[in-house]
Amino acid sequence: MTDDTFKRSTENLKKAVPLMMKNHVAATPANYALWYTYVDRSIPQLNIALDDVLKNYGICPPATNTKLYNSYVARKEETDVNNLRANIEVLVGEVASSMTDTLADTSVFSAAIDKSFNNLAKVQDESMSLAEVMDVVNQFVEDSKDIRLSTKFLNRQLENASKEIQRLKSELADVQKNVLFDSLTDLYNRRSFDRDLKVLCDSGQEMCLILVDIDHFKNHNDSYGHLFGDTVIKTIAKRLLASVRDGICAYRFGGEEFALIVPNKSLRITRQYADGLRRAIEKLSIKDKRTGKQVANISASFGVAELTSGESPESIIERTDALLYEAKHLGRNRVMPE
Repeated sequence: MTDDTFKRSTENLKKAVPLMMKNHVAATPANYALWYTYVDRSIPQLNIALDDVLKNYGICPPATNTKLYNSYVARKEETDVNNLRANIEVLVGEVASSMTDTLADTSVFSAAIDKSFNNLAKVQDESMSLAEVMDVVNQFVEDSKDIRLSTKFLNRQLENASKEIQRLKSELADVQKNVLFDSLTDLYNRRSFDRDLKVLCDSGQEMCLILVDIDHFKNHNDSYGHLFGDTVIKTIAKRLLASVRDGICAYRFGGEEFALIVPNKSLRITRQYADGLRRAIEKLSIKDKRTGKQVANISASFGVAELTSGESPESIIERTDALLYEAKHLGRNRVMPE
């Protein structure tokens, strides 16, 4: 390392760490790599994107921080989670199939050996004395015992390996649930929401929370099936994604419910924004693929609350959810407070 490189690295370190602390960013290697690159200004597009986040939020929420790292800093093989997962699943499937075939083969092999030695024990060779024949037979019988023990041990080992593969597949599925995005909607997932909201509440940043719930969702499922219900969720999620601007982040809160974090906007402006979303959703028409019928009675209810000083994530969620419940109680397809 040259003196100039060392000097530059030291200067970047002195800039990056205080910025991470200021923006409530955990000191992980990935986060440090992101903020080191930011202060180094080696990727201009990253600086533009991160500056925009800081402008809107005042800090960098964890989910956005990770997304920027994946987009601008990480190697492709680190970020291509879906391809990695698919490749591992193919590998696991092949190995599991081989294990199943091998288990069957070894069982057959063991049975064949048993049969062969049973036949061998009956052989009578007139050129050999009875004692000699019995010595050979006894030796083969002893060998067969060893082979049977070996194949039984291999069977146990393969069975254990198969169980381990199934366990790893289960763990892989759990890991997949922990990534940033919801697999059905491509919105940020609940884990991302919880982390972002906590950081924003802890930092006291000005923000509003919107909770959205699809009206009569159970009726849609009962009338048209769960696949249609998934289509409704995906269609509304797409509409939410198309509407986000000025740093607004959209999340799948759970089931048929969504959340939006709106930074640096008053309750009045956020409520107007939510009502625009409500009007956009009620105009949706979704085709039922089973019958070809267009279903147009799609709507959603909204609760909107502004973060107060020192308020906890649980508190603002509870207040927003109460307003959402009130919107439902008053007839749905509305924004509360009015």
